[in-house]
Amino acid sequence: MSDRRQSRLLFLSVPESLRGQIESVAHDDFSINPDIPLPVEIPENEENFKIEELSWEMIISGMLSVIAAGPEALDSAQGNTLQKKTWINYYRHFVLAVRPSIMSEFTDAAILKARNGDFDLALEILDSLRGLFPSSPVVTLNRALVMEERAAALQRRDSAETEEAFRAAEAAYTEALALYPPFPTAQFNAGFFYLGRKDFRRARECFSLYVDTAEDKAKAEQAGAIIKDIDENGLEDESFNDAYKFIQQGNEEEGMRSIHDYIEKYPSVWNGWFVLGWALRRLGRWEDGAAAFGKAIELGGANSDTRNELAICLMETGDLKGARGELESALRDDPENVKIISNMGVLALRCGNNDEAAAFFRAVLEFDPEDPIALNFFNKNAD
Repeated sequence: MSDRRQSRLLFLSVPESLRGQIESVAHDDFSINPDIPLPVEIPENEENFKIEELSWEMIISGMLSVIAAGPEALDSAQGNTLQKKTWINYYRHFVLAVRPSIMSEFTDAAILKARNGDFDLALEILDSLRGLFPSSPVVTLNRALVMEERAAALQRRDSAETEEAFRAAEAAYTEALALYPPFPTAQFNAGFFYLGRKDFRRARECFSLYVDTAEDKAKAEQAGAIIKDIDENGLEDESFNDAYKFIQQGNEEEGMRSIHDYIEKYPSVWNGWFVLGWALRRLGRWEDGAAAFGKAIELGGANSDTRNELAICLMETGDLKGARGELESALRDDPENVKIISNMGVLALRCGNNDEAAAFFRAVLEFDPEDPIALNFFNKNAD
């Protein structure tokens, strides 16, 4: 599909020469209506468009633009309001008749674009699919997944847009959860979204809904185990959730007060010590933060996130050897985690090894071409 951000629409009468071509490739007994104009997408800088240059991609892209944008996209077309209301449905049938495999083609394209970090184009493709298949639960869920990926990418860069992106992703998941009949796969994925956001109450709700309807036994067992962990560790506790939200909003002192309340009730749950360490690290209290993260690991939180956070604190206290050990362990558990790879590069710089740092930062850019720390390193070292 063309890049609509650099294109414009024209509305043309159906050329006689094209009618036979369309009818020869169309499926499902679709027939051309010569009274309905064709929306054609052409490059923005194309001033003298010739009908001989008309291509299938221009027509399909034009129709998809109209379908995704809705009736307002037809403002420049000749025709009355009543007529135009029928045109979008006609364009939808047109596209599906000419490109019956468009669902799988565009889904694959959106996944590829998201994987390459072009989230805007991935969402544009999915918006086109949503116009074509407005009741498709798969398209609705895929939009939520891509929006979550975009938010996670912004979070890795410490972007100021991170929270706004996560709110947009949450709205997309809310839409997926409201589908009727319920879509169990959406419930399962939404559970992990809320789990990542440390909103354990919402995560538990989603996993409980999934367990009630799931046909996948392995996933149901996984969801059940998460529910059990949330219940046994009091992760729905108000003080825990308040602490996380306060710290997320930049109010670390208030967050620490809330998480201390939680730790008093659940002193042996590693999650509380992790959140405490997170607050202390953000306040620059490196030694205290390291102690809290160490306690989290001691109590069973020896995951890549905890070790990465501990390594940051150790680096700032000057314990570069200890930081390397934690980062190497974290990288073994999560070898594609951009934050960990980037911190390995930062550590290499602290140790005076620019060649090793460059290798890590090159790896970072393979995963995230816009990573600011890696780009800054290469900009400073460009000759």
